[in-house]
Amino acid sequence: MVATRYFTPYEAEKTLPLVRKIVKDILDTTKEMRLFADDLGGEIDGNEQIKKMAGKVERFFNELEEIGCLYKDWNFTIGLVDFPSVIDSREVYLCWRSDEDRIKYYHGIEEGYANRKIIPEGYLNN
Repeated sequence: MVATRYFTPYEAEKTLPLVRKIVKDILDTTKEMRLFADDLGGEIDGNEQIKKMAGKVERFFNELEEIGCLYKDWNFTIGLVDFPSVIDSREVYLCWRSDEDRIKYYHGIEEGYANRKIIPEGYLNN
């Protein structure tokens, strides 16, 4: 098992150019998969093209994992990514959506996107 990497907001933001590209690839590929599946009338079992696209998405997930962050948008609509962090001596996730230019929010490990809070000012320049 790989040890968890904890990011400061600054460190997480430094990864955003690459993370943004990978998330775009995930969203583009899953959109293509949905369109292709619709063309097939939903009959996708055993379809080689769908399997190939799913393999690409899996590789994109692995790339994010190598960086140390987690993909959390299982509807594949907003490109949600969490970065493990510590704020006020608590393990949390820094939370970023693909339509946001910066990482401004966090939430508890057991909480989700709906419980996002603004990152305290003292953590933003570290």
